[in-house]
Amino acid sequence: MGEVIYDPLIELMKRFENVRVSDTSKDPFAGLSVEETLKKHIVEGIKRNLEAHLDAALETYPPLAIINDILLDGMKTVGELFGAGKMQLPFVLQSAEVMKAAVRHLEPLMEKLEGGERGSMLIATVAGDVHDIGKNLVDIILTNNGYRVVNIGIKQPINAIIEKAQEHNCQVIGMSGLLVKSTLVMRDNLLELNARGLHNFPVVLGGAALTRAYVEQDLAGIYAGRVHYAQDAFEGLALMERLEKGEWTEPAPLAEPRIASHRLPDQQPDLYVFDGVRSDVRTDVPVPKLPFYGAKKFSRFDIFELYRYINPVSLFRGQWQFKRQDGMDNPTFNAWLEANARPIFERKCRDLATVLEPRVKWGYFWCQSDGNDLIVYHEDAKTERARFRFPRQSVDRRLCLSDFFRSVDSGEMDVVGFHVVTVGHAVSEHERALFARGDYEEYLYTHGMGVETAEALAEYWHKQIRAEMGIGANDPEDMKQLFGAKYQGSRYSFGYPACPNLEDQALLMDLLQPQDIGIELSEEFMLVPEQSTSAIIVHHPEAKYFNIR
Repeated sequence: MGEVIYDPLIELMKRFENVRVSDTSKDPFAGLSVEETLKKHIVEGIKRNLEAHLDAALETYPPLAIINDILLDGMKTVGELFGAGKMQLPFVLQSAEVMKAAVRHLEPLMEKLEGGERGSMLIATVAGDVHDIGKNLVDIILTNNGYRVVNIGIKQPINAIIEKAQEHNCQVIGMSGLLVKSTLVMRDNLLELNARGLHNFPVVLGGAALTRAYVEQDLAGIYAGRVHYAQDAFEGLALMERLEKGEWTEPAPLAEPRIASHRLPDQQPDLYVFDGVRSDVRTDVPVPKLPFYGAKKFSRFDIFELYRYINPVSLFRGQWQFKRQDGMDNPTFNAWLEANARPIFERKCRDLATVLEPRVKWGYFWCQSDGNDLIVYHEDAKTERARFRFPRQSVDRRLCLSDFFRSVDSGEMDVVGFHVVTVGHAVSEHERALFARGDYEEYLYTHGMGVETAEALAEYWHKQIRAEMGIGANDPEDMKQLFGAKYQGSRYSFGYPACPNLEDQALLMDLLQPQDIGIELSEEFMLVPEQSTSAIIVHHPEAKYFNIR
């Protein structure tokens, strides 16, 4: 017998072999009742003929009944399918777009009913944080499930959150943030609500740096009201539904308020003190020749060349949240992504080619290590210009970023690189416009493309830096290996484990002066525009990512 060759595309086709291809010449709503027709519009995200079918339903139902009894039932089915892993997030957003269009068509026919809403939430990204994709997904899902949402945007201090929640008579306050530092801002905000006697507000918290234990144990221990963690928009929806049914439990009386254990790196000084015990990182690796001293800029890119450096796993599975369905193996899922996500990617590459504005500022400097510190020198290689202090592992190899450079005691100068990259403001403005007009699916795709194109630019430029340093000879040709950092050295972004202090962005900004490519620093040391990233470039062959413990 001949060898059986596994073909994931054939396996994918087998999986759907009993599913008949729809004849687009036929009416997909033929034979359905008016109620089934509208529900199909929602569940399948079909906009075509929506208004005509709504008008037909108005002959039988008042507009509010159409929304509450038919359309919201469709959105409930969408939520159940998503929760069961049977619907992808982009398709959920298609359904939300149809729901929004339906409500927009019906609203002029309805009298505004006081108290007729299911519930209301004020949502904001907390002070110092510019990330809003998670918060906006909550807005989309709640709004299109019949809740009133007051979305006041990013970088919102507690005074503004309280003022707007009271002004708009919101039942619940939702706070979001991506950064570790944002979790401490949330804690301080809860304490401020306590101090003002406003713990009658139930609070929902979400964001990548949060954990359920931190919210529902640590923060629940300091807030006199009810506080819950929402891992995603649909958990936020479930919490609002529980509140609507009166199922949120009252908090137990506070004893002595606990101090939250979720601490920032600068609250862990033991990791920053050099006790003389260094890692076993080699100290005899060759130092690259300094390509030039100081900083340069570059902005003439072939955007389609940069697109080659986008990691499809990060984009399709991470940003766009396409997930493997139950029972689907990885090769079959990859084939599904190629058939479904790849065409979207190729379309967005074309659509955003003139919107994305890639720019880079990068440079090289003399440096030496001093314990946990990295000293950056002026061009004379003698005068200290900047000093970075990095944390050191208290266990394992006791790694610290400074160990990858020649020490002061060696008497030799080393070379460190820095870069900061951006794809500009325009893509952020474009995605905000999509969100505002209810193009939710395109909003998700555009945001993901902006984030991952910035990451691709960082990957691409790190490759150029390795070439300039003379350490790129063994760079892999295969993109998967490139994405796996199978090359000499590493780039570390501030705010991540090896160099967690975002405040160090100020030192990088002083060294590179990237204002001339449109990059600034927020009051909380975040890069603006949002789709930007920076890094310290380490040439040492043992430099790989590591956690601080």
